[in-house]
Amino acid sequence: MLIRKPADIPSSEITPQADYLNRRTFMTGMAAAGLAALGAERIGGLLSPGVAHAAEKLQTVKSPLSLTGESPTSYQDITHYNNFYEFGTDKGDPARNAGAMHTRPWTVQVTGMVKQKKMLDIDTLLKLKPMEERVYRFRCVEAWSMVIPWAGYSLSEFIKQCDPQPGAKYVQFLSLANQKQMPEINQSGISFPYTEGLRMDEAMHPLTLLTFGLYGETLPNQDGAPVRVIVPWKYGFKSAKSIVRVHFSDKQPPTTWNMMAANEYGFYSNVNPNVDHPRWTQKTERRIGASLFKQRQTTLMFNGYGDQVASLYKGMDLKKYF
Repeated sequence: MLIRKPADIPSSEITPQADYLNRRTFMTGMAAAGLAALGAERIGGLLSPGVAHAAEKLQTVKSPLSLTGESPTSYQDITHYNNFYEFGTDKGDPARNAGAMHTRPWTVQVTGMVKQKKMLDIDTLLKLKPMEERVYRFRCVEAWSMVIPWAGYSLSEFIKQCDPQPGAKYVQFLSLANQKQMPEINQSGISFPYTEGLRMDEAMHPLTLLTFGLYGETLPNQDGAPVRVIVPWKYGFKSAKSIVRVHFSDKQPPTTWNMMAANEYGFYSNVNPNVDHPRWTQKTERRIGASLFKQRQTTLMFNGYGDQVASLYKGMDLKKYF
């Protein structure tokens, strides 16, 4: 398997978001000045229209579902410590390689058990409902975690627009798979397109977020632009990135990591400290960017969201349905 337990990141590498954005603005200005110096006749050969859509500010309101009492992870870490195997298997590869992905134009296809199949433009989705900022814990199966201020609205609002048939019990998400824009896609050993899925009641839960941004801006490519889902009580790989199709079915859909190694990655993938990964413990986690004394933390059942979601799994053996 290619998933590895990452090495610690020294605290010296952590940059507050404001400092990072100031530096990014400065670098953008320097790049613009350099392009001007090159002359108009050369600029066309350096810029590709539609690539790496520039970040845009999002109008958000604070959500009552937001986590309180924990400081968000720095923008630098959230955008430079990623799993996105279509752009490489090392944590820094997505930030280096994802700029080639076109996020405009972008459409999401709705298929399967719906009253009418649809094709929805990303700009339509952005305007579908008011955006909320939700600070969520984000826990990776590799036993590291972050606290991230996502922006979006409940996935249930999108599902209502899809008008699924009464018999639809599951919703499946399929991610972009484009060899030209993702030249590393064949190096991971994973079958693409990446696919994930949820039971319908999980998808309709208010915590499940259709996500368009973080830190008040549209998502960077390496974090799943332009649209992804976030399911905060599950391991991060359940939160599909760069979604191009949403499919409704009466049968449990195949999911990428479950197909790769069913003994390691179950369909439900709820954060459960009592079910270890075969190659490491899940009882503790390493908080990226935290101070030395707070980096190693105790893993919380359902990632700390048990009061809200435990009822979804009443009567289920969570060691069997892991």
